[in-house]
Amino acid sequence: MEQPSSRSQDTRPGLIGGIVELAKNSFGLLMSRIELAALELAEVRTHLLQLVVLFALGVIVAFFAIGYWTVLIAYLSWPTLGWKILLILAIVCTVIAAGILFYIQSLIRQGKLSMPATMQELRNDHDALL
Repeated sequence: MEQPSSRSQDTRPGLIGGIVELAKNSFGLLMSRIELAALELAEVRTHLLQLVVLFALGVIVAFFAIGYWTVLIAYLSWPTLGWKILLILAIVCTVIAAGILFYIQSLIRQGKLSMPATMQELRNDHDALL
């Protein structure tokens, strides 16, 4: 008659079994983080594409508008101001360009191109493992 073993294989897998389970869990964790990153990258890609298209369209329209308004203002103001109108227009265009630059920087600072959920999960993983 055989006596049952006091240590069953299922309850205490041993060192090799523990390492295998750790590797499986680590692989599962890695795959879930990769899936989350892929989902967020798809969203970021959509926002980035929208931003690029709007930026290109805005630049084209702005060039035409600036060109036509500059010519009109210079033509109408030349008899009274002469060359000074060109200086005034250059200052105005510089201020507008700086305003647009600051607006683009504020959009980037809002985090439209970041992956907050993925980064938070990676921080949580780092804290849990160390």
